[in-house]
Amino acid sequence: MRMGLSAILVAICAAGSAQAKDSHDGTMTTLVTADETRGWEGVGRLNMGKSGFCTASLISPTFVLTAAHCLFDKTTGAAYDPGSMEFLAGWRNGRAVAYRGIRRAIPHPDYVYEGPDKMDRVAYDLAILELDQPIRLPSIKPFKTDHDPHEGDAVGVVSYALDRSEAPSLQKNCHVLERQTDVLVLSCNVNFGSSGAPIFALDGDEPRIVSVVSAKAEMGDDVVALGTAMEEPLAVLMQEVGKDTAGYRRVKPAVSTLMSTAPVSGGAKFLKP
Repeated sequence: MRMGLSAILVAICAAGSAQAKDSHDGTMTTLVTADETRGWEGVGRLNMGKSGFCTASLISPTFVLTAAHCLFDKTTGAAYDPGSMEFLAGWRNGRAVAYRGIRRAIPHPDYVYEGPDKMDRVAYDLAILELDQPIRLPSIKPFKTDHDPHEGDAVGVVSYALDRSEAPSLQKNCHVLERQTDVLVLSCNVNFGSSGAPIFALDGDEPRIVSVVSAKAEMGDDVVALGTAMEEPLAVLMQEVGKDTAGYRRVKPAVSTLMSTAPVSGGAKFLKP
């Protein structure tokens, strides 16, 4: 059943002390021990300078996947210097399994950042980060990617967030509520800092990434997560990775009224945290 996304969209890179309510579907487990994190060490916290963090995941020894909007300062609209970003693989209780700087940050070529209030950016909200050194540790296995999930499919998400920034959390039992064009509407529990978090298909021998968290939204009284239907956009993005000149799109400064709401077409309303 198509729900109609008349929602409040919230960009969820963690910064400052913004808070928002979560949706709750399935059990969320904080991965605090070595046994609990085994197999999930390829998910890490992505720190952007001193301003905040997102979640990212290793998809090859050299590349991590995250949301494109994590590459931009939401106040100025300026792209972060890749040299100010760091990937902390398996970050847990003040330590990471591996620490890597970022050599290149490549957003999807059709992604243009114009502030944290644009629904149409979700469809292309993907970025690949090239690490300054490969991660080739036996304990950190890159994740494979897979086809887009279908409405009704069960998925899982591993993420960091503002209220759980020191260890990842795993939610195994959330669902694809519907697909709207190139955007997935999910019942997964996300909060500030969950941007870029991998959404996994868990029905095989190993988890496969099928989407990336872009934002959270309110639909009536329900809070949902929005993810990119990433199969085709990821293929395009990987072509960009092979270009040594790939880089940021030119962007406009974000508007400065950070706590305002603004009506947009289609009955949706967006909130800037």
